Amino acid sequence: MTAPILEMHHGIAVVRDDLFPGGTKARFIAQVFDGVQEAVYASPPEGGAQTAIATVARRLGKRATIFVAARTRPHPRTLEAARLGAKMVPISPGYLSVVQSRAREYCRNTGASLIPFGAELPSAVEAIAAAARLAAFEPEEVWCAAGSGVLARGLAAAWPKARRHVVQIGRDLTPREVAGATIHVHPRKFSDRAALAAPFPADPHYDAKAWELCVAKRGLGRVLFWNVAPLARG
Repeated sequence: MTAPILEMHHGIAVVRDDLFPGGTKARFIAQVFDGVQEAVYASPPEGGAQTAIATVARRLGKRATIFVAARTRPHPRTLEAARLGAKMVPISPGYLSVVQSRAREYCRNTGASLIPFGAELPSAVEAIAAAARLAAFEPEEVWCAAGSGVLARGLAAAWPKARRHVVQIGRDLTPREVAGATIHVHPRKFSDRAALAAPFPADPHYDAKAWELCVAKRGLGRVLFWNVAPLARG
């Protein structure tokens, strides 16, 4: 287990998991390849899981197949996943429900392993918690972006006494999915970019939006922000 790297920005301890190859999801996603040669994921064009899966598949010598909405000009995240060796399957019409349906059908026909939305896997929460505990920092308040809520639950397991805040990016979250954290809804859609850039490499569709609200609404004491994914380098 690799300890996360922390940096201070605006008095906030930032976990730089953008420096971990593939980002936070790459810490636990290898399990989807157990016993299979190919794993499949249905992704929004901007989704960071694309590069996490491609990175891990390349390291393991396995096949990653990613279904994604067809675009005239693919998103840099999709281009990077392809460069890392993932097989990209563009789907039209590109509604996420259609993309997910095609991915399920492909798995039924091929026997490949289907990765659930947000890489919500059995060992994910504990893997994140284990990494967080290695940070050698005891926060009084924790912030992160949330799509599926896996990261929020992992950070809650690591720091149950901290005040926990998540910034909802995309679908509506329930308190249970984020382990009771305070949910802040970002006004922009997942496909839109953040209004402001962070002082560290932060995905403009995801982490940068959470950073905006963290800086604006943070409380007193030791505050930690978890930066999930490296920037796309398509």
